[in-house]
Amino acid sequence: MTIKGAHMSHAEPVWTVADAKARLSEVIEKAHREGPQTITKNGRSTAVVVSIEEWERKTARSGSLAEFLLASPLRGAELDLDRVIDDPREIEL
Repeated sequence: MTIKGAHMSHAEPVWTVADAKARLSEVIEKAHREGPQTITKNGRSTAVVVSIEEWERKTARSGSLAEFLLASPLRGAELDLDRVIDDPREIEL
């Protein structure tokens, strides 16, 4: 399948900035229906348009900070941590 203004050299359709600007509604619709849409500038990939559902799925947190810390490989390691207790520095005001 060939998309006018885009080519399929990557896993997802690729649009130039000019084509994406001119056909933004189409880029957004394709991101929603077909998946991520890559935008290039001067021949280099610079941005990806994704549906809000994809964005929320990719950025969703899994678990809490407490669960993360409890799963740490350092949990139970007997680390010897000493805190340096220095006098405060003197500053001129």
